Amino acid sequence: MVDSIGLGSSTNSALQGVQRTSRQVDSTTDRLSTGLKIKDPLDGAEDFFTAQSLTNRAADLTGVKDQVGQAISTLQAADAGLEAIDQLADQARAIATAAKNTSDPTERQALADQFNQIRTQIDNLANDSSFGGTNLISSSPDNLDVALNEDGATLTIQGADTSSGGLGISSRTFASDADIDAAISETDNAISQVRSTSASLTSSSSTLQNRINFTESLSNTLEEGAANVTQADLNEEAASLLSLQTRQALGSNALRIATENERAVLGLFG
Repeated sequence: MVDSIGLGSSTNSALQGVQRTSRQVDSTTDRLSTGLKIKDPLDGAEDFFTAQSLTNRAADLTGVKDQVGQAISTLQAADAGLEAIDQLADQARAIATAAKNTSDPTERQALADQFNQIRTQIDNLANDSSFGGTNLISSSPDNLDVALNEDGATLTIQGADTSSGGLGISSRTFASDADIDAAISETDNAISQVRSTSASLTSSSSTLQNRINFTESLSNTLEEGAANVTQADLNEEAASLLSLQTRQALGSNALRIATENERAVLGLFG
């Protein structure tokens, strides 16, 4: 009776070993197929929630990066308008200069009409230079608030009235030299103002692009950190699987031998 119990225990121990190794093989195979060693809290709660926190922050930063990208597009739309307005202001100055060089009232009036038409074109360009409903250079310019991180830090970019009125370009008749001189002075000031506004917006755009680059780099770092916590080392897992399969084969043989021995002993009492 004692010997029988001992043999039964040996068989049971071998069976448990085979079952335990089989579970390890299944687990290792799963890690190889998914590439993950941590899929849920059961695989390791601390690592799982650490990775989840890193991934969530990376996702938040990606959302912020997209908003900054939209802000850059808004700035680019405004700057395109400023470039065109700069050219128009330069044309207006050339027209005023041409009027200064003639004393013919009819020619001056024609040039004044051209000058005033350019004023209208400047107004149209300023009011059309919007992106996503935001216009930084219209006669009633918007300000642009840009979120820089997931905690709500913002950069505010001030709009500037770049319509003809905002630039100080008045309607003219060119009926006198004084009127023409005033037009030339106003267009000079307007050109200077437009270029200053453009430089300011370009600087803001560069700042935001740097922020995008930083945010993208930080987001990638966070994703890599999450991957380091959750992803399996495939080479290590493959080696582990080979070892486990060998152990599984040896365990199966041990179980078979233990079972055969037990049957042989029981046969003596048969």
